[in-house]
Amino acid sequence: MTGSNGIVGHSEHMVCEACEFVDTFLDLSPDVAVVLNVDEDHLDYFKTFDNLKKSFTKFTSMATKAIIYNGDDENTIDCVMPVIKQSGKEAITFGLKETNNYSAANITFENEYGSFDLIKDGENLGRVKLSVPGMHNVSNALAVIAAAMYSGVSFEQCVSGISNFKGAGRRFEILAEIDGITIADDYAHHPRELEVTLNTAMKMGYNKVWAVFQPFTYSRTAILFDEFVRVLKIADRCIMTEIMGSREVNTYDIYTSQLAEKIPGSVWFNTFDEVAQYAIDNAEKGDLIITLGCGDIYKAAKIMINKLNERQ
Repeated sequence: MTGSNGIVGHSEHMVCEACEFVDTFLDLSPDVAVVLNVDEDHLDYFKTFDNLKKSFTKFTSMATKAIIYNGDDENTIDCVMPVIKQSGKEAITFGLKETNNYSAANITFENEYGSFDLIKDGENLGRVKLSVPGMHNVSNALAVIAAAMYSGVSFEQCVSGISNFKGAGRRFEILAEIDGITIADDYAHHPRELEVTLNTAMKMGYNKVWAVFQPFTYSRTAILFDEFVRVLKIADRCIMTEIMGSREVNTYDIYTSQLAEKIPGSVWFNTFDEVAQYAIDNAEKGDLIITLGCGDIYKAAKIMINKLNERQ
């Protein structure tokens, strides 16, 4: 990890993570646009999914050299194809399907850490080993390799860089293991993100997975309510905080208690101290407690660590 939000390097290349909220990514001027996926989100701003997709189409149209996109994701394809057909810009696809320019074959997992053969335009270039867990990171690695090799990086350099990448802060970040209980933190706040994170956690050999979730914004919680219920059921146990409204007023009349009513065995509390106390009082050796959300739920993880250390 870099310990910061950015690093100044020494090459001619600049890599920037773009965000679609309030069309922020339209302020960029990309030579290459990389699109991982397009999901129904930020509808408090976009109002409809079609509006959101139109923004992604505009973003990809701004790329001056190439568009690298997930060839497995239909929403992404819908956004990108009009640009490709109209402009004739170079298009490079990545994904698990062998029809993509960059794909993965012979995928194996060891405790959810994946390895795969990298296939580029039908040619097997060699083995890639990940140091971050989950099938979703296989797809992410394909995107990274596609972008890096387009920019002149060798496959061997890609393999080395990916194997040495241990993850980013707040992305399944293991914070501590105390008295046999593992504490982790993740930025996931959209149902699709929660789903891949929790599915990964459930396959990593822990006795129980405790999802500690802070819903973020009333609009997202209300609009995607059923999806939140579905994915939060993946964990063995679910602990929640009240919704973090952030920039919003609760005109939706939505509350965490409504989620809890639909998720068997779940509980919710108003304060992080209550959340942390319940988690460490009930978790056992061999369990994983993972805090989830893009707000300040990581503070609850820190409280848990302090409490566990105090009782040592």
